[in-house]
Amino acid sequence: ALASYVVDHALQVLINVGGNRYTFPWSTLEQFPQSRLGRLRFCTTPEEIARLCDDYDETCQEYFFDRNPTAFRVILNFLAAGKLRLLRELCAVSLHDELDYWGVDPGHMERCCRRRMITRVEEVAEKERKEEEWRQKRVLLKKSSTDAEKGYRRLIGMLREVVENPHSGLAGKMFACLSVIMVLVTVVSLCISTMPELRKEETKGECSQKCHSMFVVESICVAWFTLEFALRFFNAQSKLAFVRGPLNIIDAIAILPYYVSLVVDVRDESQDEVIMGTGRGYLDKLSLILRLLRALRILYVMRLARHSLGLQTLGLTMQRSIREFGLLLLFVCVAVTLFSPLVHLAESELAPFAATHPHHSFSSIPASYWWAIISMTTVGYGDMVPRSIPGQIVALTSILSGILIMAFPATSIFHTFSRSYQELKQEYEQLWKEERSEEIAAESEKSWSKLHTADALQRKIH
Repeated sequence: ALASYVVDHALQVLINVGGNRYTFPWSTLEQFPQSRLGRLRFCTTPEEIARLCDDYDETCQEYFFDRNPTAFRVILNFLAAGKLRLLRELCAVSLHDELDYWGVDPGHMERCCRRRMITRVEEVAEKERKEEEWRQKRVLLKKSSTDAEKGYRRLIGMLREVVENPHSGLAGKMFACLSVIMVLVTVVSLCISTMPELRKEETKGECSQKCHSMFVVESICVAWFTLEFALRFFNAQSKLAFVRGPLNIIDAIAILPYYVSLVVDVRDESQDEVIMGTGRGYLDKLSLILRLLRALRILYVMRLARHSLGLQTLGLTMQRSIREFGLLLLFVCVAVTLFSPLVHLAESELAPFAATHPHHSFSSIPASYWWAIISMTTVGYGDMVPRSIPGQIVALTSILSGILIMAFPATSIFHTFSRSYQELKQEYEQLWKEERSEEIAAESEKSWSKLHTADALQRKIH
């Protein structure tokens, strides 16, 4: 309330927040004694008051705070009515800082508003952390390039910049392009290796010229990926953080099967003549494991996330939307658990002779789970179809429920994806601008030094 009347300072407090004056009873603060205003109530000396507010007018007994008045209205409403909400026109990060300043626990906020505020604060903190890491990398690179030791550190810094930053220059772009080409070659090689002709040769234990060429191509690609992985590992400032990186774990899982398959092939050749009879089953299992390991090469596709803004956005969206995906999975599980017994009851109990194909009937509730899943996700293979009218009614209800369930979290996930894409795009643009400005500054500094040297030489001549 605007302080436009005489204030009884024994019962009321007069404060000024960013030029707006408010007055309210001291009794309002009894429920919040640990807040800044609650502690201000029991201050007696000017020193104690100065620790909690920015200025104090003794004549008017007015406390002044140089803070955001819009955020304080939210806090004042909470102190008076016990309702703490996040306004649309108020920045979530700013409100979080204001709550921390005024000593108000964010746990009093409504659940939806608190979640939105904490999510935004975490996103800003993550962005600031990435910017700080980038700045530290640039500082270390500059130090290494200007260090007295010259050669080794400068080479390591340049190598780290080429491997980690595709925008570092021509070398970085060529390195990134070559890495993408190797991934595409690996994917094509994996697809060709599943052709019937090559599978027959593998089954017979033969290896034609085509098979040998495929092995050479695969070996070259794996050698490149191993070299890249080793360079990233040795150039990483924190080896533990490197090992914990999700993309680095995927790289290791994709590279290891090749070396494991080489070891298994050697053991297979050495034991093929020794193991006979019952040992053939062991070799068959070993061959199956070998094929499974080779199929893991498809994980190389995930390496494209290092150079693709879209894949990075997808990964960041999945990371930020874990709760939404969890809700979606929960909704689907509950609906499947509900509709599977209903369709089994409608088909097997109410109309037991409606099914024409016994092998594709709703023989049990677990068998009905598959039908419920593919129906609710609107896939509908048609292998299990309700024939009776009650079963078709249950099917219609489950399909409509599935459409609604899929649509519920879709809006939140879409907004998260859009926000993540904009953030990554702005981050790349900012990175490019800063690097470009550094290049221009370095070029201008070189030209200025050359000009200064020329002037000095000309003065000496004269």
